[in-house]
Amino acid sequence: MTAETARRPTATQWLAGARPRTLPAACSPVIAGVGLAVFEQGFSWVAAILALVVSLALQVGVNYANDYSDGIRGADTERIGPLRLVGSGLASPQLVKRAAFGCFGVAGLAGLALVIMTQYWWLLVVGVACILAAWYYTGGKRPYGYAGLGEVFVFVFFGLIAVCGTVYVQVGRVSLATLLTGMWVGALACAILVTNNLRDIRGDAQVGKRTMATRLGDARTRILYVILAAVSALLIIIVALLTTWWALAGLAGLVLIIPAVRIVTSGGSGLALIGVLKATSLAELVCAVGFAAGLTIAAF
Repeated sequence: MTAETARRPTATQWLAGARPRTLPAACSPVIAGVGLAVFEQGFSWVAAILALVVSLALQVGVNYANDYSDGIRGADTERIGPLRLVGSGLASPQLVKRAAFGCFGVAGLAGLALVIMTQYWWLLVVGVACILAAWYYTGGKRPYGYAGLGEVFVFVFFGLIAVCGTVYVQVGRVSLATLLTGMWVGALACAILVTNNLRDIRGDAQVGKRTMATRLGDARTRILYVILAAVSALLIIIVALLTTWWALAGLAGLVLIIPAVRIVTSGGSGLALIGVLKATSLAELVCAVGFAAGLTIAAF
């Protein structure tokens, strides 16, 4: 028996390694996009489900890729947070790498089905860009996640592209309201990553992982978190002005983030930031659900 075959995680460990608490960041842009598609009278169940598969598969793929890349670089040796398969020694690096690429393959197939269904062939380029960006976030010789650009990736791909793409494959256009929705969803997704990197700031600095948090420092990273939460609230209000006041239901999720803001601004660290991570992730999901529900009510 080889070392690789000896290290095969259980299903529960694979699930933990997929970091299910990050999945709201994949569901939220699709949910918000579906709400806009319903409001614009262009909703399609098939397109919506395929868009959700793409987003979820990319998110899980990114998580496994991050597990692999951080594990082989020794960035997960000492950390406070979810289980890491490679860093904990539960799985070989190659096994986790294959899992990541398997998820990217699922995302690619679902995306291809969307392209064939809509005949928007140029979206193939977007799909390839998404997969490459997901891998090189922490993979390759010069991962941009180690250069402080992780938040940019999250804002663009799990905010703008995810929302605009979900709406586009159903409605065939991207309105200003859609673009601004992509921005507020992206801001909340960034807040999740900011919390994660704030929690790991000391360990990341020790191994040379130059996240935005290690570049800004502890105090400025906390300010950034508050700014992202405030910007998301402002953008939801602006979208409501462009569409319907029912869209203000999206603000309901931000009530959940108030205690998290207090923890961040009061200097919370370690386990306290895990609670902030959960609250921020849930807040994004509730915002998206409330927003979509409001738009749906207005459409009927």
